[in-house]
Amino acid sequence: MWRLVRWPLLAAGIIIAIPLVLVPVYWVVPPVSTPMLYRQVTGQPVTRVWRDIDTISDRLKASVIMSEDGQFCRHPGVDPRALRDEVRRLFAGETPRGASTITMQVARNLFLWHGRSYFRKALEIPLALYIDLVLPKKRIFEIYLNIAEWGPVGEFGVEAGAMTAFGIDADALTWERAALLATALPNPHIRHPGRPSSHIRRVASIIERRARAGAPFVACLYDGPVLLE
Repeated sequence: MWRLVRWPLLAAGIIIAIPLVLVPVYWVVPPVSTPMLYRQVTGQPVTRVWRDIDTISDRLKASVIMSEDGQFCRHPGVDPRALRDEVRRLFAGETPRGASTITMQVARNLFLWHGRSYFRKALEIPLALYIDLVLPKKRIFEIYLNIAEWGPVGEFGVEAGAMTAFGIDADALTWERAALLATALPNPHIRHPGRPSSHIRRVASIIERRARAGAPFVACLYDGPVLLE
């Protein structure tokens, strides 16, 4: 009996140990995401230039948080209210919204796979809680901005995204361009901030309006008062 379960248990132990070991390392080491690794292994192009969070446009940081996870600075990696709503929708037979926080997206991109799956979601939750416990919010967000897929041909991270969309660095974004860049995050393969449709422009205008008033929601990214200009 032991021989039958030994290897599955060993494999499970290794899978659990990988994030336990790597998350503390990522405090100082720039991580590579699983989508980036997949593209590299399969010979597809990958473009990523790591940017320190303090050198990234404040407008972009506010736009991303207000677009992706407005409660990022306030929850422990998982948004309990959003999860409860997802459970209610599941039992009601309604279409789920996802309820993914930025920290959950970091967990997925670093250690899991993409695609809708309740099993994957169940793994995301403890990973996100662990990441939030070990890493400061500012570092989590810095990792997110540098591993998110931001372009249709292997552009990862905000620097590659800004350069691909607008031909400028990630510290030189106007409010309009910052909001447009944030709209690409759900699916950069079909959303092109450099060539926005009328629908994307409407979405970006909503994001911009929220981001301009979003100082209280991004406070964890700064050591002092937040001034969004």
